[in-house]
Amino acid sequence: MAGKNWFDRGGQAYAQFRPEYPAELAEVLASLAPTTDLAVDVGCGNGQLTVQLAAHFDAVIGVDPSADQIGNARLHDRVRYVRAPAENLPVPERSACLITAAQAAHWFDRRAFYNEVRRIAVDDAVLALVSYGVMHLAADLDERFQHFYRTEIGPYWPEERALVDSGYADIDFPFDELSAPPMQIRKEWDMNGILGYISTWSAVRKAAEAGKSEVLESFAADLTELWGDPAATREVVWPINMRLGIV
Repeated sequence: MAGKNWFDRGGQAYAQFRPEYPAELAEVLASLAPTTDLAVDVGCGNGQLTVQLAAHFDAVIGVDPSADQIGNARLHDRVRYVRAPAENLPVPERSACLITAAQAAHWFDRRAFYNEVRRIAVDDAVLALVSYGVMHLAADLDERFQHFYRTEIGPYWPEERALVDSGYADIDFPFDELSAPPMQIRKEWDMNGILGYISTWSAVRKAAEAGKSEVLESFAADLTELWGDPAATREVVWPINMRLGIV
């Protein structure tokens, strides 16, 4: 990753609380690839998408610069994890038929990453940059959450987060583009799940490092009051955004 790796620690929490992608995502990506020999998932974190791709490909390589993330990665017979940056992929030339980066490409030096994509891609390989946007809660909770996200914790987001907020619409993408089908992530979470997920945010870590934990505590107190029974589950929805291209 270029610059600070916000996820170098906390891989266990990341594995526990980050939402899973719908199975439909890996199925669609596999259907677009020219073959199903090898998929490479870059910035794979703890392997959420990586393992899902293994249901459709003969082999999958998950690449991440964080030893902690890989140490907490999900295992699968057809998945091999390696520690490396997106800008220097330990993958043979002309071997990958699908290259993915899920909730990760906004951190990359994309010029260097795209050079690596071109090097490892077979003819007509597919590149998929996937992100999920800001979550939405039930109406009685969402106004307080959106204020927290945009106003209270907003100043602590790294500048790269703006690319996620725009649904990757503003990301540089020098490939022949394919249309992406609409998808969402849907979860039923109790309050512990919501706060656990928020705890994995880079902005939350930055606010805590800046000594602004009161921002987090105030939001948690308000959410607790609005939520009611903390064991009760509520629906949480994230829009999935993608840039798909032929290499």
